[in-house]
Amino acid sequence: MKDPDYGFSLSNLDTSVSPCTNFYQYAVGGWLKQNPVPASESKWGSFSILNNENLTKLKLILEETSAKQQKKGSDEQLVGDMYKSAIDSNFVNELGISPLENYIRKIEALSTTDEILLILAEMRKLGSGFLFGYYVGQDEKNSEKYITTIYQGGLGLPDREFYFPQDERGNTILTEYKSHIKQLFLLIGKPDTEAEKSAKFVQEIEIQLAQQSMDRVALRDPEKTYNLQTIKELNQLAPNINWNIFIESAGLKGVSEVVVGQPQFLVNVSKMLKAVSIEKWKAYITFHLVNDFSPYLSLPFEKAHFNFYDKTLSGKKEMKPRWKRSLEIINSTLGETMGKLYVQKHFSESSKKRIAEMVENLREIYKERILQLDWMSDSTKQQALAKLEKFNKKIGYPDTWKDYSNIEISNNTLLQNVMNCRQWQYQEMVTRIGKPVDKNEWLMNPQTINAYYSPNMNEIVFPAAILQPPFFNPDADDAINYGGIGAVIGHEFTHGFDDQGAKFDGNGNMHNWWSDADKTKFKERTEVLVKQFNEYQPLENVFVNGELTLGENMADLGGLLLAYYALEKSMKTKNHTKINDFTYQQRFFLGWAQVWHANIKDEAMGQMVKTDSHSPSEYRVNGPLSNLPEFINAWGCNENNAMVRKEKVKIW
Repeated sequence: MKDPDYGFSLSNLDTSVSPCTNFYQYAVGGWLKQNPVPASESKWGSFSILNNENLTKLKLILEETSAKQQKKGSDEQLVGDMYKSAIDSNFVNELGISPLENYIRKIEALSTTDEILLILAEMRKLGSGFLFGYYVGQDEKNSEKYITTIYQGGLGLPDREFYFPQDERGNTILTEYKSHIKQLFLLIGKPDTEAEKSAKFVQEIEIQLAQQSMDRVALRDPEKTYNLQTIKELNQLAPNINWNIFIESAGLKGVSEVVVGQPQFLVNVSKMLKAVSIEKWKAYITFHLVNDFSPYLSLPFEKAHFNFYDKTLSGKKEMKPRWKRSLEIINSTLGETMGKLYVQKHFSESSKKRIAEMVENLREIYKERILQLDWMSDSTKQQALAKLEKFNKKIGYPDTWKDYSNIEISNNTLLQNVMNCRQWQYQEMVTRIGKPVDKNEWLMNPQTINAYYSPNMNEIVFPAAILQPPFFNPDADDAINYGGIGAVIGHEFTHGFDDQGAKFDGNGNMHNWWSDADKTKFKERTEVLVKQFNEYQPLENVFVNGELTLGENMADLGGLLLAYYALEKSMKTKNHTKINDFTYQQRFFLGWAQVWHANIKDEAMGQMVKTDSHSPSEYRVNGPLSNLPEFINAWGCNENNAMVRKEKVKIW
């Protein structure tokens, strides 16, 4: 029987810890002790638990649809046959490497750099990539049109930092990576000495690419990564890349200018194309092809992929069951179709209505807070308010669904099905060129447990799957819901005014709307937050990167304030009775903590601090709360307590 706890279980608590010493430990320490990370996971918390529950719901839908004969091209046929092809391990295992043999032969026949560019475009269409990446998306300086962006890429490790290890763990990862590369060459039938040599070539090339790659902190600055170039200028910048051949083979018809994300990286690629031998390029391209498609090949390839990317890098002990892996493939290939079937069964329109009301409540609070700011000039305030007014909201699922009916999906050839989906996605992307921007498009599937803010669209988006406990609980009181989904809504609103979002206006265009004085004051405040988070140490000699996580930390801090004051407003006409001896203010903060409770493997934590723009869970709770007088008052803390900072950050 469920405790009458109105959305928060007392068993989550660890009352041996004071809320004023370590609120995260107090609020969820009990939960952390009772919920170790399962063997097939690297992290276990609200998101992963909900994701697993969702996968079970999706599995039931798929078992229903795949049991019957479905009309060709229907949503049910597409996801049903994709599921059958993914779940049938016997057929996948029989095929071995054969689905890729034709492509491997093409790579072995390469003899010129122009041919390398042709194979780059061909592989990108199939969903594999190397050397550099490109996509057609909204123009950051003209949000009404699409533009092609070329960006750094070509690495098999999660980030450039992994190629220049600073400790024993880093050295181990690099050694294991080389073993992984060699293993894939052995699996495709190369003799040991050749596999060893090829692995060395791959690592050599990737280290050179990593040396010229921008780090993640620099990549967060949209002004640094927007460099408009004509094709003529591109040919001058990187003369050993035949851009005309590449653009034609990539199907980028009519493209006369592109945005180059990292010009220096392309300069380096151009030099490498001339200096590195064709033999080495062949090894590098072959590895990336096989590595990218290993999860869809026979078990030895799948295991090799798991052993390095999941076990070595993330600390997982065993593979997820095949049905879960199959569902993850569907979510990444036919995600919106799966989402359509999901919302038909598992989404309540009343939830959509309530969330829409909360969004407007928080918008109103943000407006009030901007007007009250003592550090911002009136002219910048007016610009901020104009942007806030233009924020669009999307809740639940798209108004218009993508039509996947032309994709050829059979019930037996998994890799071909995946490639067909990727080709469809690629085609959909390149046909945008020259067309107006589709404002109805969603960048997440409805079954995704997440939310996002798009600076280019100036919109906040809440997929259906996040609108369930612990984020949103229709049976819980307002305090728990404002501490959960309310703070998430506030978080996404605040992204529109974080260190990145603040560079975009209400129409989604990158341009400066700040006075110089206000910009300086804004930066001074954000620098204090950077310093605070730099001090957090999740593992021995491993620190949070306050610059990398700045945008997310700002969004957490701002989101909590907006949600807190929206709750205060809603409580003016309501009963203030304590629940489980907690005031509504205290329950608000407990609601926030239970959203973020998570255990994480050390390996995954090490990777997270290098690559993730979010701080680890404990600091997402304690970090912002230690800056809030509202938290201190709710829990009766004093200035000598660990949860009370001497220098508090107040931005919004």
